[in-house]
Amino acid sequence: MRRCAVSVPSNIAEGCGRNTSKETIHFLFIARGSIYELETQLYLSLDQNYIEKEEFESILSQIMLCKKLLNGFINYYKNK
Repeated sequence: MRRCAVSVPSNIAEGCGRNTSKETIHFLFIARGSIYELETQLYLSLDQNYIEKEEFESILSQIMLCKKLLNGFINYYKNK
């Protein structure tokens, strides 16, 4: 889960450092994949009783916000 969480901003940063929008979008999609991977692992941690329902809901709401922000960022670069 930590690797997924670190991968998201790392890929966003790498994408923003690229020369073209196409390259940037590529890394934003990789970041989005890491967010979905993190979300899946969060559900698994709840199913395995590693976390409480309240903590799950709190983290999930943060993940959903990040997904929306990242999708907006992707759309921005697609229209650029």
